[in-house]
Amino acid sequence: MKDRAIVPDELEGYYSDWKMSPGLACGDFLFFSGFTGADADGNLSDDPETQIRMAFRKVGLVLAKAGLSYNALVEMTSYHVGLKEHLELFKQIRAEYVEEPYPAWTAIEVAGFVRDGAVIEIKAVANRVPKSD
Repeated sequence: MKDRAIVPDELEGYYSDWKMSPGLACGDFLFFSGFTGADADGNLSDDPETQIRMAFRKVGLVLAKAGLSYNALVEMTSYHVGLKEHLELFKQIRAEYVEEPYPAWTAIEVAGFVRDGAVIEIKAVANRVPKSD
């Protein structure tokens, strides 16, 4: 099975400008680039909740383009500037998206991102094979 870039229209700039796939289908898995909370126009809210929701939205765009939903997620790494200030908020929002069996998750405090003002970046892996009971 050949690797295939998963590029939702809204995230085309990742592929054309940054030369990276928003998602890369490889074998049974879909690997995600890290997504910050900037919107489609590159605007970044000062509100951590808005940034967190936008990052999850981007994950959802890639999942949908691949014909998957959030229940396909098997692993997630979240990177945070100010982890302790918004961890509970992140957990609450994350709980709106993940489903049992919950994906593995690691949260990491970082000093910063390429984009000043970003407080969150989400990286994930999804299983492309439907779950069986």
